[in-house]
Amino acid sequence: MRSGLAARRPKKAAVLQKVFEERLVWAINGVEITDIFLETLKEEFAEYKELETSGYRLAEKKKVIRSLMNIRMPGALSDALLNLQDMYLQEERKAKGIVSLADIPTIREQFDSSFAHADKVSLWQGDITRLEVGAIVNAANSRLLGCFVPCHRCIDNAIHSAAGMQLREECSRIMGRRRLKYGKNYEEPTGTATLTSGYNLPCAYVIHTVGPIVSGRLNETLCRDLQNCYENVLQCCLQHHIKSVAFCCISTGEFHFPNDKAAEIAWKSVAAFLKTHGDRMERIIFNVFKDEDRDIYKRLFMC
Repeated sequence: MRSGLAARRPKKAAVLQKVFEERLVWAINGVEITDIFLETLKEEFAEYKELETSGYRLAEKKKVIRSLMNIRMPGALSDALLNLQDMYLQEERKAKGIVSLADIPTIREQFDSSFAHADKVSLWQGDITRLEVGAIVNAANSRLLGCFVPCHRCIDNAIHSAAGMQLREECSRIMGRRRLKYGKNYEEPTGTATLTSGYNLPCAYVIHTVGPIVSGRLNETLCRDLQNCYENVLQCCLQHHIKSVAFCCISTGEFHFPNDKAAEIAWKSVAAFLKTHGDRMERIIFNVFKDEDRDIYKRLFMC
């Protein structure tokens, strides 16, 4: 499948809504939600409407669903389509399992850290979309619309895929307002923090931040930009009374920021924040996916 705007054949809204409503009734009555949601999504795309998926295995069907969600441009979403999607994503969420704060040890418990606020910091390795916290942090791109590459392995894609198509819609509305204010070519600058709802994620909110891209040698400007990401996300938490937040490893993937330096900046930013605002946060989680990042943070905590 190619990314970008997929061609759509003309549809009569009332007829399509009726089809969606009928399928929603079938889903509620116990018919396989994956098949129904897949067929409904295919209705959105003229070029994929006739794609034969009946012989696909379940994992292959889910890959097609995620791909179609990934390439769908912002646009009106019917209540019936969203209901189908939400039922599907809630089942996916249940299958992955939800991880609450109570399930995650602090660095005081895990590493016997002597840091003054060690009871408010955690290191957790795994899928950030499973975390039932106040907010998770998304390493976004400057368009702020999520990743359009089908099933891409970046965190931006993972978060949008698990949250649902409403997340791209909200981001599009936000960017639309900003383009009216700043001009039609506006893109989100590096280091800011933008709050949205979490939708089908266990977290209440997603905070989107655009990290710096390292294309050559690392310099002070890039380091300061990454520090701004952490500081502005934490200020966003204060502003919106968010008591727990999970940071991904901002900029260390597709944006090529060195992992060890990125972790050092993240840790120093969080430690400085807690010295001033520790009483206003319940937990700050460093979420890692790779063993390399887990080991880097562990060393920092023990210093």
